[in-house]
Amino acid sequence: MSMASISRSEGSPVTGIGWMVAAGLCFVGMTVLIKAVGSALPTAQTALLRFALGLPFLLPMLPALRRVRLAPRHWQLLGLRAVLHSLGVGLWFFAITRIPLGDVTAINYLNPIWVTLGAALLMGEPLPPRRLAAVGVAFLGALIVLRPGLREIDPGHVAMLGTAVLIASGYLVVKRLSNELPAEVIVAMLSLMVPLGLLPFALPVWQTPELMVLVQLCLAAGLGTSGHYAMTRAFAAAPLTVTQPVTFLQLVWAVLIGAILFGEPIDPYTVLGGGIIMGAVMFITWREARARRGLTAATPDAMALNRQASGPDARGSSRD
Repeated sequence: MSMASISRSEGSPVTGIGWMVAAGLCFVGMTVLIKAVGSALPTAQTALLRFALGLPFLLPMLPALRRVRLAPRHWQLLGLRAVLHSLGVGLWFFAITRIPLGDVTAINYLNPIWVTLGAALLMGEPLPPRRLAAVGVAFLGALIVLRPGLREIDPGHVAMLGTAVLIASGYLVVKRLSNELPAEVIVAMLSLMVPLGLLPFALPVWQTPELMVLVQLCLAAGLGTSGHYAMTRAFAAAPLTVTQPVTFLQLVWAVLIGAILFGEPIDPYTVLGGGIIMGAVMFITWREARARRGLTAATPDAMALNRQASGPDARGSSRD
């Protein structure tokens, strides 16, 4: 099913929320499994196996992959996203083994903030004062999570900050691609190309994994691939103003699971900081949607054009 058909047939807020809840459960489940593997394997090898073992889950996407015709520009953008994602995933897996799950999830909420800054700096999208203030509030939330000077900053925290920047950069590439390629193709090509990007880092430190480790990584691979697909479907089914708040549940789940399964302390500062970051993200999303509605009302034929839009990213840039 293409992004266009998804947009036309599943434009329901309830559907979008459902897909986003499913995506959140998949991502938290994958993070738990990766943390359970821990230091059994080098980080680069763990990341490579996560994607390599996920390749069988791409079988339902093969028909869409065979039908699509990729232009040279598509290959360039897909390759760029794969490089960014490979580096981001490597840092992310390292962070998972070093810091609490709640910290991983809270810092990961900075992704949309970096997307906002990147869109302004690289794509010429406006960054008005209110949105800029929300960006500042989000970074304040990150400071509450990290509390530099009040506690030791682990290398995992630094790695997670790098992950947020790299993954956000990949999202900017997806923003370009989602207007032109089906969701299945974007997900499948990412899963095919990232192992190639991780291979040079994994081969020098390769170790023979135990069977149980392979089983855990296979489950993590399935959850990761399913999570990316569910997230893409959520974006297509409902506005970001509907689906974005649902992602805060991931922090709640991560903190609780970290405490129950790994004995991690429940840090109220992590929850507070993550909540502040998410609040800033929700404000930016709301302002963008409000500005988009204003642009839609500004032209006589805008409503008709909006109904015919092929996907959620086919709309114009915000001007709030």
